[in-house]
Amino acid sequence: MLQMSLRFITFSAKILGFILLVCVLSLPRRSSEEGSTEKEKTLAMIKPDGLSGNYTDRVKKIILDSGFSICKEMVVQLDEDTAKSFYTEHASKSFFPNLVRYMTSGPVLVMVLEKVNAIADWRALIGPTDARKAKVAHPYSIRAMCGVDSERNCVHGSDSPESAVREISFFFKATSSVVTKHDEL
Repeated sequence: MLQMSLRFITFSAKILGFILLVCVLSLPRRSSEEGSTEKEKTLAMIKPDGLSGNYTDRVKKIILDSGFSICKEMVVQLDEDTAKSFYTEHASKSFFPNLVRYMTSGPVLVMVLEKVNAIADWRALIGPTDARKAKVAHPYSIRAMCGVDSERNCVHGSDSPESAVREISFFFKATSSVVTKHDEL
């Protein structure tokens, strides 16, 4: 009986923490530039393991409950050339071949999210790149919920305004020839 009570308390604490995170991210924020409340856009992607693991509905619910609008979305199967092009800044890194294999292993859902402070808020929701670290340091993050490690981490988010513009145009407009370096998988 005591074990059951402890499990319920632990579960309740996790739910309460998640609700608190969603509430904080839903609060209106002012941008650091001249107190602007202008909305910004960011690219969000649910990677192959997120789609195959049936996390899509949960992730989209978290997105909407956190005050984002989903402006555009599409499911796409990346081929090797497209994955290499999207992650070109990582081409010289040792994990690059595994990243390309992973990203071509199944379809992805790409979305354009919009709200005030969208880039930082989405990054806060998804948590650290390494899902193992997310499970410890950010247990209510999306990567803690559905990621496995630093390579199979379930979701992607633009890490800067420049990356957001490049990544959104990569999927939703003509491919840009400008490559902006970003450090996120």
